[in-house]
Amino acid sequence: MPSTPASPSTPSLPGRCPTRITALAGGIGGARFLRGLRAYLDRLAPSLDGPVELTIVGNTGDDIWLHGLRVSPDLDTLLYTLGGGVHEGQGWGRADETFAVQTELLAYGSGPDWFGLGDRDFATHIMRSRLLAQGDTLSQVTARLADRWGLPEQHIRLLPMTDQPVETHVIVPESAFPDAEQADSAATDGERAIHFQEWWVRHQAALPASRFVVAGLDRASAAPGVLDAIRGADLVVLPPSNPVVSIGIILLVPGVREALRGTSAPVVGISPIVAGRPVRGHADACLDAIGVETSAAAVAGLYADFLDGWLVADSDDDAVDTLRRTQPDLVVEAHPLLMSGPDATEAIAAAAVDLGVRLAERRRDAGPGSATA
Repeated sequence: MPSTPASPSTPSLPGRCPTRITALAGGIGGARFLRGLRAYLDRLAPSLDGPVELTIVGNTGDDIWLHGLRVSPDLDTLLYTLGGGVHEGQGWGRADETFAVQTELLAYGSGPDWFGLGDRDFATHIMRSRLLAQGDTLSQVTARLADRWGLPEQHIRLLPMTDQPVETHVIVPESAFPDAEQADSAATDGERAIHFQEWWVRHQAALPASRFVVAGLDRASAAPGVLDAIRGADLVVLPPSNPVVSIGIILLVPGVREALRGTSAPVVGISPIVAGRPVRGHADACLDAIGVETSAAAVAGLYADFLDGWLVADSDDDAVDTLRRTQPDLVVEAHPLLMSGPDATEAIAAAAVDLGVRLAERRRDAGPGSATA
């Protein structure tokens, strides 16, 4: 039976605590994990020489234009969660939200009605869109928004993965739509591209996807500071975000994967799959679309060229055995991975940092040019 995570009341580490941590993250799962990580690092602070700086590279492949406004769902979820303003029940959007503006827009016949934008949330999108229209980059805009949410005071730097606009689209068969919504199959080759948000939110990822296409990626480059944050980190963490449409999209940005391969920091990931199912969301549908099994071992395989340590659920003993055979250089450990509350989430973060510290110590002891394992 899976064990119950102990409250991390007495933080301790086997070696030197990292002072610069970089994370690649999507929305809800990544944001909640990173909030737990920041809490754990803050409780370590009295025993450290200075604060641990946390840099987050956020996915922008989910971004979408709605009502003439640029919406960045993953960046906003990170801002609201880390800034204390998120709707805890949903994991996204603002707490104490109202929907007067959207109600009026729908009364005018202006949709979509399947993507909820609250009044407080609208202010974020108006601010972002206005600053972008004035010529600010997305990095500059995100820094401005992060100031409002107090992230710098928490020693958190939030970076978009790229300043260029990119949008993930999902290719689905035309036959998946009701007859009334089907286009001329001859004109579409029997397929249709829809925005990721329409597939994820409106259709709840129920339409069969054949592949994902990232529009604008051919013009994208890593945002300022992204590659340096990976190369200069003491520890790189992959939270339990969607491995295909969150972390997977960040990895497509030119230079990011190469920076992960080349960093001297251990790269530690947390499986988003527990007992063959995603903890939240539709990661299984995303993995199926790219022909990858929904398992902790298969997800680790997506990161095999740069991953040093991997945390799997303590119920996934088969993943531990599989990975020790297929990726012998990867250090795999089992822990409770359900973020059922602040203590449980902080315990997962503590396990990730602990593993990273031990990997770094092992690497230092082995000397230059040695393998982590």
